[in-house]
Amino acid sequence: MTKKIGLIVGSLRELSYNGMIADTIPELVENAEYEHIAIAELPLYNADLDHGDGPDAVKLFREAIRRSDGIIILTPEYNSGTPGVLKNALDWASTPTKTAVLIKKPVAVVGATPGVKGTILSQQQVRQTLEATQSYVLPHQKMYISEIIHKVDQESRKLTDETTRKYLQRYVQSFVQWIDQADRLNS
Repeated sequence: MTKKIGLIVGSLRELSYNGMIADTIPELVENAEYEHIAIAELPLYNADLDHGDGPDAVKLFREAIRRSDGIIILTPEYNSGTPGVLKNALDWASTPTKTAVLIKKPVAVVGATPGVKGTILSQQQVRQTLEATQSYVLPHQKMYISEIIHKVDQESRKLTDETTRKYLQRYVQSFVQWIDQADRLNS
């Protein structure tokens, strides 16, 4: 059965490097369906707004996560941490506490940066948040993409570095397999 994978990019920038990675993933692992899940329209998290299905943008966001078999989060690193827009999105996806769409949802985390450390700190923070949401984060594997500016083509908006493409392909293939394993954890 074909897996449905949601792609959440933690950057709002039009020429986001992580957006380019998200645009590349479907051509690397074709035995899945992909949906970009937008976070730009989400209001800042406010418990006063979080009743029923929440605001319209939140309702659409949660529905997109719910219909996905798994989620790949693509995070930049801002000031040695998770971008505020991504943390905000994860906060919306973590409520209501007992029925949140991230509970037992398989998740993978990828990050790209022009720097040399490859979003290590941002990914640690995202993983910490996902642990609190009871998500099933792909274990034992990390996908840090450093010096991304030299590995993409700005015009095609795609990852062009062959070595990085191979690593990313293996990572996403492992994630697709992880979805099946995580499903067994729910049985």
